[in-house]
Amino acid sequence: MSNRGPYLSAAAWPEIPAVPLLVVPLGSVEQHGHHLPLSTDTSVACAVAESAIEAFDGALLAPALAYGASGEHEGFPGTISIGTEALTGLLVEYGRSAGRWAGRVLLVNGHGGNHDALRAAVPLLRSEGRDVAWFPCGVAGGDAHAGRTETSLMLHVEPEGVRLASAVAGVTTPIGRLLPRLRAEGVAGVSPTGVLGDPAGASAFEGAALVDELVHRLVAAGRSWRVDPAGRLVE
Repeated sequence: MSNRGPYLSAAAWPEIPAVPLLVVPLGSVEQHGHHLPLSTDTSVACAVAESAIEAFDGALLAPALAYGASGEHEGFPGTISIGTEALTGLLVEYGRSAGRWAGRVLLVNGHGGNHDALRAAVPLLRSEGRDVAWFPCGVAGGDAHAGRTETSLMLHVEPEGVRLASAVAGVTTPIGRLLPRLRAEGVAGVSPTGVLGDPAGASAFEGAALVDELVHRLVAAGRSWRVDPAGRLVE
């Protein structure tokens, strides 16, 4: 690669390494309460992927896929969801095209609503002989949506986008108990603020630690490259 760095969008085609690993952030455009931007999931996925890229020899960082399956958030203005079926098709065609020159494709996912599409698309691509896998930017024990976890992440990743003065608490019921209502009513029917959790106590310090943990997990999983039947990297 040239001195432009490991960025696919900045490369000319003769600069592409032979059969590189292509790392692709995958996010969404969806509401994240009163205080976080619609691009939160994409921003986090990009930050994790970019921080990990140098650990992989011959890797390229692709522009983010910024739209996802966010139907549960469509009760709020600003959310744009392409749905699971369309996202599945997009990922399949993306993997087929990139697979013509990339040795491996790694999708770094920042939005839980994309999991069904990943579980459908990636195993299909692998069955076709393409070495594709995905990794979720999930935080164990974190709250579900736009609470302390994501607010801390964004205070580290993109602090200028966080409107802390506008932050309000949402429903703090464990997500497992909320799932039937979420499926039936969407997030708006469960939490008028759009928040599933409480942003109180969020900090950039905590966010930095969470990003470091995610990057460490991604690098370890990417180096071992063990892939489960759903196409997810095994940690």
